[in-house]
Amino acid sequence: MGFFSLKNFFKAFLFIAGLGALTYYVVWKIQYRQNIMPFEEYNPTSTLVVPEHPIKKAKFPFVDIHNHQFDMPVNDLTTLTTEMDSINMAFMINLSGFRGLYLQQCLKNVKETAPNRFGLFVNLDWEKIDEPDFVENNLHILRQAKADGAMGLKVYKGLGLTDTDSQGNRIAVNDPRMDPIWEECGRLGFPVLIHSAEPASFWKPKDKYNERWLELKQKPTRYRDPAKVPSFESILAEQHQVFEKHPNTTFINAHLGWMGNDLQRLGEHLDRYPNVVTEIGAVLAELGRQPRRARRFLVDYQDRVLFGKDAYNVSEYYTYFRVLETDDEYFDYYRKRHAFWKMYGLALPDSVLKKVYYKNALRILPQIDSSLFPN
Repeated sequence: MGFFSLKNFFKAFLFIAGLGALTYYVVWKIQYRQNIMPFEEYNPTSTLVVPEHPIKKAKFPFVDIHNHQFDMPVNDLTTLTTEMDSINMAFMINLSGFRGLYLQQCLKNVKETAPNRFGLFVNLDWEKIDEPDFVENNLHILRQAKADGAMGLKVYKGLGLTDTDSQGNRIAVNDPRMDPIWEECGRLGFPVLIHSAEPASFWKPKDKYNERWLELKQKPTRYRDPAKVPSFESILAEQHQVFEKHPNTTFINAHLGWMGNDLQRLGEHLDRYPNVVTEIGAVLAELGRQPRRARRFLVDYQDRVLFGKDAYNVSEYYTYFRVLETDDEYFDYYRKRHAFWKMYGLALPDSVLKKVYYKNALRILPQIDSSLFPN
């Protein structure tokens, strides 16, 4: 009896000891995890001592070819132009001009308050592609927009990605039913700023190897499931076929065509399609992390790259100026989910800066008042 009691005692002891050890481990694990901050909160102050040249105003007046002002029909443009003056933005293209009455109200506000500071691009509804008068209606919209004072056509990323026809089928970027529209833009002298696809990493597994992991964590709807949507490469191929098929139309391939991480490919792309230019809106981080290669690219293709920002925030322009104008090293980008890496300045020559800032835009959009810029 005593033997069994001793045996049971040891069993109980081992159980309690094991439970205690397990509890200790769990508590330690919780405490350990609590002491480890989330990656998105980790923002160490660099101890690197290097020259710093923050810039709050561009060296030359510039055209922002890629901006969105959704409240332009009613917005106080006086306040906006004052902000633009503070950073030396001479002219802004609002790509969100929509069409019809909305576009007319935008143009009216511009004409009455800041007639030489803004340009509007019209937008079309691709999901009406099955309607029998689709082409005729859209040609009328383009011609009327041109007559009213609009400067171009903006194509959003929905085309080729999420826009569907009346049967629920995806509308490809190169759907031949849109060919007359691209041709008309060329005839009207309407540049087409077109955003197709998204960063290639949005199609990749959301794991530790994906450099867009943080963005996909914070913005989960940006993930593109390869089983549900066309591949990154197939959408780009559709877009490029449009460029090739319509050589008399000028296309502005938005966001460096999502090839800013492969400038060799982007250069070959521009070589192949002489009717295509590109812009740097929302992809400055790609250039700022490869300063030597990016500088060489911008010098080589100085006639083919325009300045763009995308989302409007005055303080964020400062990073653009610093990357383009200085030779500073190892400084922060303004949005961590786009770039957790550091930026480096390209120190572009003035001759190249002038082309990126305004000369290339003036060539493509001769309606812009050239007196706002130096020779």
